[in-house]
Amino acid sequence: MKIAIIGIGGVGGYYGGMLARKYEGSEEHDIFFVARGEHLQKIKTQGLKVIAKEGDFIARPSLATDDPAELGPLDLIIFCVKGYDLENAARMITGNLHDNTVIIPLLNGVDNVERLKTIVNTGIIMNGCVYISTRIVSPGVVEHVGGPCALFFGPEEGPIDRYSEVETVMKDAGIKATLSDHIITDVWSKYIFVGPLGGISSMLNQPLGAIMENEEHRTMLEGLMKEVEAVAQARDISLPENIVQQSLNVASSFPYETRTSIQLDFEKGRQTEMETFTGYVVRSRRKLGIKTPLHDAVYAALQNK
Repeated sequence: MKIAIIGIGGVGGYYGGMLARKYEGSEEHDIFFVARGEHLQKIKTQGLKVIAKEGDFIARPSLATDDPAELGPLDLIIFCVKGYDLENAARMITGNLHDNTVIIPLLNGVDNVERLKTIVNTGIIMNGCVYISTRIVSPGVVEHVGGPCALFFGPEEGPIDRYSEVETVMKDAGIKATLSDHIITDVWSKYIFVGPLGGISSMLNQPLGAIMENEEHRTMLEGLMKEVEAVAQARDISLPENIVQQSLNVASSFPYETRTSIQLDFEKGRQTEMETFTGYVVRSRRKLGIKTPLHDAVYAALQNK
């Protein structure tokens, strides 16, 4: 199986690193990294260093490049780019696809499949999500900061059995992968947590603990989650009945000083995934004819940052 990881940031570096370590020198599987800049150059010359809870290691892919045309036909493509880079990344790999190429986006957000379908007309587009906190420490080095490292993927409709080989390849590499027959629910269950949390933390510029201990801010966070739940319901997407309370409980379990990734992007003046999170809900309520006043307020505040 020829496997390409597109985007070797924190997420792509961790999961791609696990695959490359396992299958280095394998006659059965080739692992390719698509990266750019100084990060790519370090990987080419020194390999990718992964600082992981289970032990550090150096991952050496079969090939690291910034040009997917060098890779030829691919059997599995895993997108780990930021939301704002998805379309450009998808255009890069259209020449690598065949009818049975499996495509898995592991990005934040819930509309990645829809967006990919506007560009990709060959292969099998799945959905996916991960529960992990990772970062690039320096060029050629990524670190697993926290989280259970769980990865969920699967087709949004139809049987899943034919994709069990992909799950096996991941699991054999030590990845906590699950081939899910309810991937839409999985993706939205994550989104209802990370979207509102990213929005309110960026707007208030407060750590998670400060938000959770402030009654007004906690109530607002709960309201934002309920608005996401309303969008899901309007789209006939099934979520657990207690998903909002579950999400609040998870938020309460994080260390006091936790700051969200989008919040850190705002603080450092970098491009953010505001449109992936808050912007998506605002656009959806316009299409669906529902009200999301809290998301409207957060979106307006973030646009002025």
